[in-house]
Amino acid sequence: MSLRAARARRIATATAFGGGGLTLLGAGTIALLYLQAKLAHRTVGFTEWTPPRVNGVYGSGDGEPISLVMMGDSTAAGFALTDGLQTPGSLIASGLSAVAERPVRMRNVAVVGATSAGLYEQLEEVRSIGADLAIIFIGANDVINRMRPADSVRHLQSVVRELTSMGTAVVVGTCPDLGSVRPIGQPLRFVARRSSRQLAAAQTIAVVEEGGRTVSLSNMLADEFQTYPDELFGPDRFHPSARGYAQAAIAVLPTACVALGLLPDLETVPDRDQGEGVLPVDRAAVEAVEEPGMEVSGARVAGHERGPRGRWATLLRRRTKPPVLDVQGEGEAAAERDEREVDAARGAHAEGGG
Repeated sequence: MSLRAARARRIATATAFGGGGLTLLGAGTIALLYLQAKLAHRTVGFTEWTPPRVNGVYGSGDGEPISLVMMGDSTAAGFALTDGLQTPGSLIASGLSAVAERPVRMRNVAVVGATSAGLYEQLEEVRSIGADLAIIFIGANDVINRMRPADSVRHLQSVVRELTSMGTAVVVGTCPDLGSVRPIGQPLRFVARRSSRQLAAAQTIAVVEEGGRTVSLSNMLADEFQTYPDELFGPDRFHPSARGYAQAAIAVLPTACVALGLLPDLETVPDRDQGEGVLPVDRAAVEAVEEPGMEVSGARVAGHERGPRGRWATLLRRRTKPPVLDVQGEGEAAAERDEREVDAARGAHAEGGG
């Protein structure tokens, strides 16, 4: 555990010096991984997709709308979904509105295929509109495109730093576990899993250092993907289905509520028997990667943010295992929802495409 924490810390620290954070592999291994990657690329399908309309106001209530922006890659965009209400951003916006009893104005600026370097362009849009909360899902394409982990983390950290300086609360869903993607075989699956988790841990350190919060998505869907692959994978066999996206939204929603101060009662004392606690941020980051849905945020010990081993962080499990939602077709789902909630969500007066 300490070695993995040290590795994550090295990657995060290297962002300040342009370091590598790369794992050296032999030429034979590189060749094998290249062939495996080509095979996986052919096996994974492709999906034509027109983003549904998602930008607008969700829910109802008194007061000014809470401003939410979704940033990141195809996971944040809800790639392959045709119903805008099933995208992670829409689910989170509806949930925030229900908790706050206020409307939520959501804008999704995520870009399919984006790496962490692409967050700067998205940040330009956020500067122009402002936001109370930014939720970022990023990292998978960094691993796929073999971006240096230190570079990946440096981009994310810079964007989080600017967002928090603007007064925007930030929640980052860390890099998912690419080892759960079915078309990827061994040994590429092992390398993908290790790279994903290393990046997720380093992301956590960087985000918490800048005042944001993270939620581990690294292996959240791994067991479910193996058990229910046809239900949790989308048509391209790479991205989640509506049911899979709902899992991610459920995991992030409680942390988003706390970040906005909507649910202070969730700030519970960590339960050591459940693996929670106040730890140096590098240790908390590695622990979080191993447990889906774990939140990491900054902490103080005896009034101090930092200890002998660096920044203090709180490791909490907001939800031990997110339930699998029964996300259904639009007609059946609408029939089962409370009519007022559907009308409120659909009365979003969408402002444009996703």
